[in-house]
Amino acid sequence: MILETTRLVLRPWKETDAEKLYEYAKDPLVGPIAGWPVHTSVENSRDIIREVLSADETYAVTIKNDDTAVGSIGLLIGDRSNLDIHADEAEIGYWIGVPHWGQGFIPEGVCGLMRYAFDTLDIATLWCGYFDGNEKSKRVNEKCGFRFHHTERNKEWPLINAVKTQHVTCITKQEWKQLQN
Repeated sequence: MILETTRLVLRPWKETDAEKLYEYAKDPLVGPIAGWPVHTSVENSRDIIREVLSADETYAVTIKNDDTAVGSIGLLIGDRSNLDIHADEAEIGYWIGVPHWGQGFIPEGVCGLMRYAFDTLDIATLWCGYFDGNEKSKRVNEKCGFRFHHTERNKEWPLINAVKTQHVTCITKQEWKQLQN
């Protein structure tokens, strides 16, 4: 599946994206705040593409007219989520490389993925989480209409061998539709 927004194309990851993925994912400002470890090599990034980013409903974020991956966005539906959610619900996750911060690409991509999740996949509720201190992610949640649901303190996050505080937000299909008017 390929999804398009005004400025973006969300497309499946390809192994040929490994070098660009490594360029952005080796930056310690990107992965750990999103809950995953810094990438250690191009081969490590290629393995992540094969093992993680090739999952259904996971997309490379590319800027239109340039097929270069600059970030990632995806849906974890039902029991694939890091949250305890129902089969007709999904968690949305995202990140973008530091050179593209502050340009509104991720809110635009999230809104495009929300439309797809609600209109095409018939998801009932979308969930999103951000760790304490990740103000950029919190702001994306707010811009896209997610509302605060709860906070999980002392949550073990094995991918980065850390204990975090996670703030969880959500938006129902009905709430989203009301925002579209």
